Amino acid sequence: MTDRAHDEYVELNRRHWDDHAAGWHGPLARSEWSAEEPHWGLWATPESQVSVFPDDIAGMRAIELGCGTGYVSAWLARAGASPVGIDLSEKQLATAQAMQEEFGLTFPLVLGNAEQVPYDDDTFDFAISDYGASLWCAPYRWIPEAARLLVPGGRLVFTRRSPLFALCGQPDGEASTTLLRPQFGLRRLDWGEGIEFTLPHGEMLRLLRSHGFIVEDLIEIQAPKPAHRDYAEVSADWAHHWPSEEIWKAQLAG
Repeated sequence: MTDRAHDEYVELNRRHWDDHAAGWHGPLARSEWSAEEPHWGLWATPESQVSVFPDDIAGMRAIELGCGTGYVSAWLARAGASPVGIDLSEKQLATAQAMQEEFGLTFPLVLGNAEQVPYDDDTFDFAISDYGASLWCAPYRWIPEAARLLVPGGRLVFTRRSPLFALCGQPDGEASTTLLRPQFGLRRLDWGEGIEFTLPHGEMLRLLRSHGFIVEDLIEIQAPKPAHRDYAEVSADWAHHWPSEEIWKAQLAG
């Protein structure tokens, strides 16, 4: 990827979250910040079911890559971790700051690109991305950055859209039940308002391994029946039959 192409998608995604998504995402922040139990992804999969946070999360230095309104970092803080959130959207971070004041939680919020984090090597014990860098940043940039930031033995967890959804997703409609694009070469998807990135499983596995990660688990999420809602891009019925999203867990070799 050329530097120009990189700068173009970063700016497009920043505008998407500042000018469009902040309008609908911001009002959801309060409900996420006030959640009694962390939950993940479109189908609100409970933490008790998937154990995204390590059992020994208390006391860990944590970074949320692409933190948006900061609710995952808030969950981390309540669990006893010391989180930092980084995001390229000034409006998203403004909402996160407002939520900090409302809920009485304080942790650093950094305006910046999760592909180039202004912290030293070996700074964090835990890195997480919940539909943040894991979807909106180039994997060949943010995965090595996560490895740089983590101490040996540090853990990385991220949620993202599944490759199957990427193969079946339609720009202006619900996910199809037929394949719409080839898997070979799958990487960057332009939905018009923003650029998303999804690697097939094999390529993601090799990328993680090449930067010292040992993959511990891959959870393909099944939407429950009944689900709390449908989405314009994917129905609960579709996601009950095929995974629309997934959770990766990895540990940096010691």
